[in-house]
Order: sequence, then structure tokens, then C-alpha cells
Amino acid sequence: MSRWAALPAELDPRVRQFVVRTRRMKDHSGLSLRQLAARTGYSQKSWERYLGGRSLPPGDAVEALARAVGEDPTRLLALHEVAAQAWRTGRAEPPDPEPLVVPDAADVPRPPGRSLRVALVAGAVALVLALSTAALLVVRLSGGERAGPPATLVATDVPSSAPASPTAPLYACRLERVDGRWYAGLSRTRGAILAQGQAGPDVAEAQCLLRRAGLAPGAVDGIFGPVTQRAVRDLQRRDGLVADGIVGPHTWKALRG
Repeated sequence: MSRWAALPAELDPRVRQFVVRTRRMKDHSGLSLRQLAARTGYSQKSWERYLGGRSLPPGDAVEALARAVGEDPTRLLALHEVAAQAWRTGRAEPPDPEPLVVPDAADVPRPPGRSLRVALVAGAVALVLALSTAALLVVRLSGGERAGPPATLVATDVPSSAPASPTAPLYACRLERVDGRWYAGLSRTRGAILAQGQAGPDVAEAQCLLRRAGLAPGAVDGIFGPVTQRAVRDLQRRDGLVADGIVGPHTWKALRG
């Protein structure tokens, strides 16, 4: 597995999620950067910038990458659109458009309705991210008030840790092993991409499984903060994964054991 350099700390979580996805696609394909450049028409130095989080690739490069590794580009283009919005908001410079060769449009097959599918998927991804951010702000700004008492944390075979903050909602960890994999009763996902700043049951599931693994993600509150990110990195180092602090398919595999 490639040992990628750590992404810039100031990178927006939505951009980070996109870059991590493209890194994994490149790793799974087994292509070198030189081979990737030859297949996509974008230079090796351009891909070094794109995969290093220093520059955002243009849409044509994203589609060329997906086709070079044999994957449907629709979902990757949707993630790219969300990342591009975050990039434009956070930085003054536009995405790097430096290709070596611009392929003729007739040479690139475009399935009918692709633009509509990309727009729909991008809208769904943006909505989920917006709702997660809104939930995090409500919890932090309103003092975590709820209509009823918070759920009791069920620590089944989980190491003890510091008491949870009274202002954060708690999730119940109900650990069980199914078909050789661990689940905490909050999410069945095995491939959701989680990064700092996100919130919800997928995050709480990861926190429960981090506790089961003997690590300390902080309170099981469903909020992906610095403490949870540190625990994710500790797990990734322990299991020989890229220690980027982002939960993806490989990290889920390690968590579910």
C-alpha cells in the first residue's frame, strides 16, 4: 500500500474526503504516477499536486482518472463538485487546469443522463454534509438541550474512559459480533468516509468500535472531533494503514475486525 504524505491540516474536510478517495482509487489500480499520467493525459507533476491536496484537479482529469482505473466516474465527479465548492470558498486560486493532452470529446464516451446523475448525487452529498454541520452547530451553540433525557451508554466489553460532556448527546454502544465482524448497533456501514467536523450515527459507530479496540475516541457523542481523529490515527498506525485520521473502507475493516 502506498505511504502517502499527510494532507495539509487546513484542508477542508470535503476536499480531504475527495483527495483520500482519489488516492485509494490510484492505490487499488496498482498504477504508478507515470502510468496514471500516460492514461489520463495529465502530467505526473499535476497528479502529485492533486493527490497531495495542494491543487484540485479539473473535472476532465477526475473523469479520466475514474476511467483509467475502471470505475464509474459518476460518484467521484459528485464528490469533486462538492470539494470544488469548498475549494472556491476557502481559497482564492482556481482548480489547476494543467493537462498535457486535451482529448477530443468524441473519444470520451459519455453515457446519456450523466450530467443529471452527477447533479443529483452531488446535491445529496452536499445536503448530508450541510445537515451534519448544522447538527454539530446546534449541539455546540444550544448547549446540547434535548426534549428527553440522553440515551444511556451501554459499555459492553468496552474499556472505560473519561466521563462524557453533559452538553453532548450520547449514543448507546450495543456491541455484537456478526459473521466475524463487530457492530455497535448504530450503523452497518463498511465504507462511509468520515473526517473531522462530521457528525451522526456513523461517527458514533466508529467511536464505539474504537473503544472496543482499546483506544480512546472521547465521548460517544457522534461528533468527529480532534480526540476521535487522534484515536483513528492510532488505530491506523497500529494496523499499518495510512495514518490520515480519516475513516474509510480500510479503517472500517480494521474497526470491525
